[in-house]
Amino acid sequence: MRKTIMYEQKLLVSNILIADTPWSRLMGYMFKTIPQDYEGILIDPCRSIHTFFMRFSLDVVFLSNKGIVVKIIRDLKPWRLTWIYLKADQVLELPTGKLPSDLQEGQVLEVRDV
Repeated sequence: MRKTIMYEQKLLVSNILIADTPWSRLMGYMFKTIPQDYEGILIDPCRSIHTFFMRFSLDVVFLSNKGIVVKIIRDLKPWRLTWIYLKADQVLELPTGKLPSDLQEGQVLEVRDV
C-alpha cells in the first residue's frame, strides 16, 4: 500500500516505505544506495536509530504516536548513533536534502493511504 506524508496541507513525501517488521526495521537503509522506487522510510515503532553500514547521509524526523515532530536531525552521517527519544514512537528517514527547511519540532505530520 502506498502512503504519503503531509504537514500543514503540504506534501512532504509522496511515496514512503513502512518498516514495521523486525527485519525491515533492522535493515532500513543499511547496505543500500539511495532508492529510486520510494522517497523514504517510516520506521514504526522506533525511538533511536544508527547509520552503521549506510552509504549516504540522512535527514531524520522522530515522531510521537500522534505524529508530532519530537526531534529533527539533518544530515546524519554514516556510522553514527542518535540519542533515545522517549517521546518518539516512529522515525522518518529521508536522504539528506529531502526534508523541507520550514519543518520544525512541534509540527504535526499526517501519514495518509493513497
